[in-house]
Amino acid sequence: MKKKPLIVLTGPTAVGKTDLSIKLAKQINGEIISADSMQVYKYMDIGSAKIMPEETDGVTHHLIDVLLPSEECNVVVFQKMAKECVEKIYNKGKIPIVVGGTGFYIQALLYDIDFEEEEEQTEYRNHLEQLAKEHGNVYLHEKLKEIDPISADEIHANNCKRIIRALEFYEKNGFPISEHNKMQKQKDSAYQACYFVLNDAREKIYERIDKRVDVMLEKGLVEEVKCLKNMGYHKGMVSMQGLGYKEILSYLDDEISLEEAVYLIKRDSRHFAKRQLTWFRRERDVIWVDKQEFLYKDSAILDFMLECLNEKGII
Repeated sequence: MKKKPLIVLTGPTAVGKTDLSIKLAKQINGEIISADSMQVYKYMDIGSAKIMPEETDGVTHHLIDVLLPSEECNVVVFQKMAKECVEKIYNKGKIPIVVGGTGFYIQALLYDIDFEEEEEQTEYRNHLEQLAKEHGNVYLHEKLKEIDPISADEIHANNCKRIIRALEFYEKNGFPISEHNKMQKQKDSAYQACYFVLNDAREKIYERIDKRVDVMLEKGLVEEVKCLKNMGYHKGMVSMQGLGYKEILSYLDDEISLEEAVYLIKRDSRHFAKRQLTWFRRERDVIWVDKQEFLYKDSAILDFMLECLNEKGII
């Protein structure tokens, strides 16, 4: 059976994926599935740099504004929703284009990874949650480093749920979750896929990040976070741990100044972009699209992508 087509367009934050993805979708009769862990949430528009309906140029976008900030979006939730969207798009006779910077989400869909999600609350999980409360997330992160340095490198120290899951997996199976994920990644893609990574010179990405944060503030990021806070959304929620949200919350709680909050958002966004690029370099069968090689002309980049899609028999 011939595999069905799937296009991935990813890259570091602020590199310019959105505009290019719309142009590509219009060329090939495609629809876009957002692989962004923040744009999935309602009311979180400015801080997530969410595409607005008037900016889509008539191209249908999926997995934007589908969850409340009180709900948790994780890789298992994303994978399930994205697979449903892919089928809907095929049923319309169109091609799905997965666009966004959350590499783990993209990988989960592309290789149909089985995460062996443990739903029931275990005694060991309760023990780990108690340790986190008493000693903090960094303490658990250090424990993870001892048994699974690869996962510790990939999971941020603040992501307590993923740290606990990795520790729990090791306790149950006797080998690291990174080994399990590595085995899963060896699987062939479930699709006839073309995986593009849009990239640019690091200093240009950093400039764009700084400018984007300034624009977010001009558009009313502080007011957006204030509104979310008034609606009862707080730092304990996965959504409010997003870049730009947790820092402004700290400012609103009088923990830091606005100047400090802005500095942290810009700094951590640059670190995030660096981590994204590290992730994409580890991925298989990736086609790197360096903007400077195309003299920053979207038309030239688009022609190159269409050529690749033709060669792979996707269009």
